[in-house]
This record gives sequence, C-alpha cells and structure tokens, in this order.
Amino acid sequence: MKAVLLYEHGPIENMRFVTDAPLPEPEANEVRVKIEAIAMNRLDLFVRNGWPGLKLAMPHILGADSAGIIDAVGEDVKGWEVGARVAVNPGVVECSGCEWCDRGMENLCKTYHILGETTSGVYCEYFCVPARNLIALPEHVTFEEGAAAGLVFMTAWHSMIVRGNLRPGETVLVVGASGGVNTAAIQIASMMGCKVVVVGSTDEKLEKAQALGADVLINRNTVEDGNWGRAVYHATGRRGVDVVFDNVGAPTMLSSIRSARPGGRVITVGNTAGPRFEIDNRFIFFRSVSLIGSTMGTNADYRDVMNLIFEGKLKAVVGPIYPLEEVAQAHQTMQDGDMFGKIILKP
Repeated sequence: MKAVLLYEHGPIENMRFVTDAPLPEPEANEVRVKIEAIAMNRLDLFVRNGWPGLKLAMPHILGADSAGIIDAVGEDVKGWEVGARVAVNPGVVECSGCEWCDRGMENLCKTYHILGETTSGVYCEYFCVPARNLIALPEHVTFEEGAAAGLVFMTAWHSMIVRGNLRPGETVLVVGASGGVNTAAIQIASMMGCKVVVVGSTDEKLEKAQALGADVLINRNTVEDGNWGRAVYHATGRRGVDVVFDNVGAPTMLSSIRSARPGGRVITVGNTAGPRFEIDNRFIFFRSVSLIGSTMGTNADYRDVMNLIFEGKLKAVVGPIYPLEEVAQAHQTMQDGDMFGKIILKP
C-alpha cells in the first residue's frame, strides 16, 4: 500500500513516500479503513523533528486525522459494516479500565495515545483502528471535512466548553487567526454567543477569521510596539477578556495572562512556538486569574463536536490539498505558515 515513512527524526528529507508498505490486518474489535483524506496538524512537524524522550520504532508513520471507508472488519466488531463512510477519533487508549477511563476521561489515561505521535499514524492508504474510535460520516460531509475536524475541534471543544466552562455572553480572546485549532475555537465561541477577539499576523487571515465569527480583529504586526495585549485591553474598554485561548506558548503567554480580566481564565492548549516561559505571578494571584491546562478530549467530546459539524453549526476549514506523494511540499507549506485552514493529504 501507499505510505509515507519517517526513517529518523529531522528534516523533511527524512520522510519517504513508498508504494509497497505492508497491508495491515484488523485485530479483534478493530476495523480497517481505506483512507480517503488525511488532515495535517502541527503535531506532525513536532514528531518529525522529535524531542528529548520521544522514542519511536522506525520507520514511523505520522498523522493523526483521517476519514475514509471501512474496508475490513475484525472479530467481535458490532454495528459496523464494510463500505461505511467514517471519520476517526485520533485519540486511542489501550486500557481495560482505570479511574480516568471509568469516569469517561480517557484523555488522562496513562495508555492514551494520539495517532501518529506515540503510535503509528495515518499517512497511508489503509489503517486499522479500534471500532470505538469511529463515527459515521454523513453523505453530505466530505472526507476532507471529516478529517479536518477531528483533532482541532475536539481539542477546542474540550478546552473551552469542558475545561474552560465557557458561558454565553463572555468575551473570548483567540491568540492566532489561522491555525486549525484557532479556527475551531473562533467558531465555538461565536456559536456560544460570545464576543470574539482575534489576534493575527495578517489582515488577510483576520478577514477570514471574521468570516468565521470573529468580532474584533487585531493585527499584531501593525499595533504600536507590537503590544497586542495593550490593544486587547483597549478594545475591551480597559476591562480585559473573560477567557483567553492560547496554543502558542512561550512568546504569547505573558500577554495572554495580562489580557485576562480580573477573575478571568487563560486556557493553554499547546506550545507551538515553545514550551518554556517566565510568569510574573502578580498577574495571576493578585488578579485571581485561573491558568487552565487542557489536552485533546474524550470520546464523548469528539462525538459532541463532530455532530455539530454534521449539523452545519460548525464548519471544518479545509485549506490546501496535496496528493500523498507530495507530502514534502505539504510539510514545507505548514512550516512556512502560508495557509488558512487544514492541509489535506489524499492517498
């Protein structure tokens, strides 16, 4: 089968497109999916480059998000048949029961994996996955949309609704206008009836964010001294925002904390630009600001937010589309940040 294999961590050249990868066979409680669309995430770049402590069996297959057609069904699988259109929850567990899984919080289970990160992923033509990770993909939803929604919408939903307790009428700051998780967060906040402030790098990206529901647009490259935190403060009548959604990390976290109103919440969902930063604790304890960590989401979160996609209340933003054999160009496009929405690979 077609696949992209990573032979060692490092540059794009360490990936190789092949046509003779072995065809996987589904085990008990698994199905095999013929993948029709793969959505890239910045996680793919992080895993490709590697980090201290990450030990993968090489060659490794990247990729978390996919949608396709069931091609084969393993033993003990019920409710699924060959030919069904499906999208795949990218968070998998290898657990027979623990305190977190028993409480429906499997994203905190010690055996929790993100496909393509610490276990084999979906940069391939066929893939086997536990049947519990599937959701039926309606005919009116494209495979590209089904793949593009998964990780980012589940992450945004869990962080804002479950962890952040977002309420109608609040003011939300989304740091970044164009990434997949940010476009999801903008839509969720808008759907909830919140006022949405977005900080972005270009007017073009901000205009697209506005089309998704953003109310206040701040170009960080044109504000005085680059101080977008001050711009947020003034845009909210010197009040600050109720909730900050930040997946950037080191370069933005201090400004994010300062942008929150007294008693506000800052949700950190990642560190795409660096994990380590200093905090002036006075901006947290003296102003009673809550710093909330959130990662991925539960199977229930995935189903909840995907059903909102299917109902048309939220929209997966599809960006550039590449054939799988052009994976190198797709990775370069993501590295350059020259896109809006999710990059799609087509096997």
